[in-house]
Amino acid sequence: MRQDLPITHPDFGRMQICTCRQAEVQRSAQTQLYRFSNLESLARMTFATFHEQGRLGLPDQQAESLRFAFNHAQQFAAQLNGWLLLMGNNGCGKTHLAAAIANQVVSLGIPTLFLTVPDLLDWLRFSYQAADTSFEQRFEEIRNVRLLVLDDFGTQNATPWAQEKLFQIINHRYLNRLPTVLTTNLNLDEIENRIRSRLNDPELVKAVLITAPDYRSPVNDQPDESISTLHLLNDRSFGNFSLREREELSEEQKRSLEKAFHACQQFAEKPTGWIVLMGRYGCGKTHLAAAIGNYRYGLGEKLVFVVVPDLLDHLRATFSPNSPTSYDRLFEQVRTAPLLILDDLGTQSATPWAREKLYQIFNYRYNARLPMVITTASTLDEIDERIRSRMLDGRLCSIYAILAPTYRASTAPSKSRTPRAKKLS
Repeated sequence: MRQDLPITHPDFGRMQICTCRQAEVQRSAQTQLYRFSNLESLARMTFATFHEQGRLGLPDQQAESLRFAFNHAQQFAAQLNGWLLLMGNNGCGKTHLAAAIANQVVSLGIPTLFLTVPDLLDWLRFSYQAADTSFEQRFEEIRNVRLLVLDDFGTQNATPWAQEKLFQIINHRYLNRLPTVLTTNLNLDEIENRIRSRLNDPELVKAVLITAPDYRSPVNDQPDESISTLHLLNDRSFGNFSLREREELSEEQKRSLEKAFHACQQFAEKPTGWIVLMGRYGCGKTHLAAAIGNYRYGLGEKLVFVVVPDLLDHLRATFSPNSPTSYDRLFEQVRTAPLLILDDLGTQSATPWAREKLYQIFNYRYNARLPMVITTASTLDEIDERIRSRMLDGRLCSIYAILAPTYRASTAPSKSRTPRAKKLS
């Protein structure tokens, strides 16, 4: 159509697209953009459909991690600046938030590509045989798209070719500061070194850890209390804990017992960080740990109280064909429990498998800042180096050495060794 314009107007005599045709062109372009983004099957995953509170009854810390991730995802979608790394277990909401970002951005007409990492690699492999596009064209599309969302990072087949292609994509977008979203259920130390070094750049990457459980699971995601032995110690409380005034303890021994007692009372009121109770057998460590557990349980909190060797036996038992519980489910329930109390650390069988399972539990809870109570009769030097390094982080962990002897075993100060602790307050 031609517009009715004066002869002096620069558009005089030019053909113009009518308004209805312009809307049709825009819709067509939007459809093409949406198809390119690979979001058709994820159209329902928006910020409006995300349950930022999680499931009803979700512990405060887990619900807060969801709200934190939700807010950061919205900010990223609005600003489209830097990278966003969403970390957490399967089903915690990472993919929904990543898709919500992509859906909002593509609705603004911004070229976006959403791919699971295995699909991305398949895309590249198939392009070697594709007639309509070359490998180089597809590779450049992925490297340079305005927003790239890589879902399930770490689930890909780790062949040298796959590792190299992923690094080239990540490195190109890192050097050019192109907006990128990644989701993973791996810890950073499980990611390939070259990529991890880029993900550790705080000036570019915002890493967000979601500690919520699998939202999609129809089963109860609260910790499986069948492995918890707190019911065997339900008579242990702060009220019946003896400070042993009638025993002839040294001032140092009395002071260590009182400090541990008061610290455990404070922790029970508001579990934050880790508390480690060290001392010889029978000094009161387990009583105080159980008192914390019973206090929190009385407030309705779900928790796991388990002796470390028993925990490892429970995990091993899941490998049996007759086990009613899967290994993955039990392991996730333990490491994501709102409160985990591990009694007698150091008495477990020191097999490589046992050390690795314990490290994974400690490392996950360290990164997620989930509260934990640990008792041990071992010295710090006798504890696995990787676990010890996390226990020595004073920002998270407080260590109390109870120097009192075994209860009623002796009225004289013992000359046997006492655990070396980082601090007593």
